[in-house]
Amino acid sequence: MGVRTRTILVALALAAGQPGVAQAHLMATGMGPIYDGVIHFGLSPEDYLPVIALAFFAGLRGSPTVRRLLWVLPMTWLCGAIAALAGLSVPAGPLSWTTPVMFLVIGGGLAANLEISETAAAVVAAAFGGLRGVADISGVNASLPHLASLAGMVASAVVVFAIAASLALPLKRPWMVIAMRVSGSWLAASGLLLAGWVWRYGTQIAGS
Repeated sequence: MGVRTRTILVALALAAGQPGVAQAHLMATGMGPIYDGVIHFGLSPEDYLPVIALAFFAGLRGSPTVRRLLWVLPMTWLCGAIAALAGLSVPAGPLSWTTPVMFLVIGGGLAANLEISETAAAVVAAAFGGLRGVADISGVNASLPHLASLAGMVASAVVVFAIAASLALPLKRPWMVIAMRVSGSWLAASGLLLAGWVWRYGTQIAGS
């Protein structure tokens, strides 16, 4: 892969993952609130990219870590979202930093293939899930359709995590493990670029 191609890919990742103003942007597909939540997750790189990287990381750690994170992630995502529906709000400034920080932490951990305990991995998953739950639902009024959309988002996260982890679990050959770690390095690099973007433009990226 040439330098020009790599530059284009990083630029696309940066544009796709750029954080916007701290407010929810639930999709309206016309197929019902559950599908709205599924589509929201699928169109939000700040949601699915760290989930995939976290699943790869858990898969390289082994089945016990995967099993623990498979319930920690959705539970904390739900808790964060319910807290947001109950009135919890996070200022736009700090919230805009959550995406680059999570990209750096999760991507960096995968790239380094850190040997950490199940508990430490669960703490990272809980922090990510809680933050994304708050960010996805912040500013939305509590209602049954919004709860259904939340269910669609969380279900999508569980399915994507399970599939990605199943790809990483059986990997034994060094070159396969390295391929997984390279994906983490790309996520960490995107996080570093996003951090610079937020530092330069603050929370008004989407509205400027």
